[in-house]
Amino acid sequence: MRHIPLEITMVEFPSTSMSATSDFLAQVCGWKPTVYGQSYTDLTGGGIDVGVQGDADEQSPAPLMVIRVSDLDEARAEIEAAGAVVTLEPFDFPGGRRFHFREPGGNEMAMWVPTEEPDPTDG
Repeated sequence: MRHIPLEITMVEFPSTSMSATSDFLAQVCGWKPTVYGQSYTDLTGGGIDVGVQGDADEQSPAPLMVIRVSDLDEARAEIEAAGAVVTLEPFDFPGGRRFHFREPGGNEMAMWVPTEEPDPTDG
């Protein structure tokens, strides 16, 4: 049984125009955008990261809650044992690795682990 609650670290929004949504959120909310390619922006400064996914092939049908875990394989085993179905196999992205799943009530979510940064004091 888990003693420490998992942390929601990001909400990712699907968008028909990644740049329009990102520009809007930056202007209205004052969040700092970091653009990754033609279809993804990460915005920070609002207490939780906000992702904007403009690629229709990669976006969820609704906002996607992204939860940080310490072990992706262990998290997958837990969600499957609790009745969830993996909808997108684990994949790497700048800063980490994640998978998507649909919980028994139908909501799509994601779990991720950060990429370990090399320690600059080592060797």
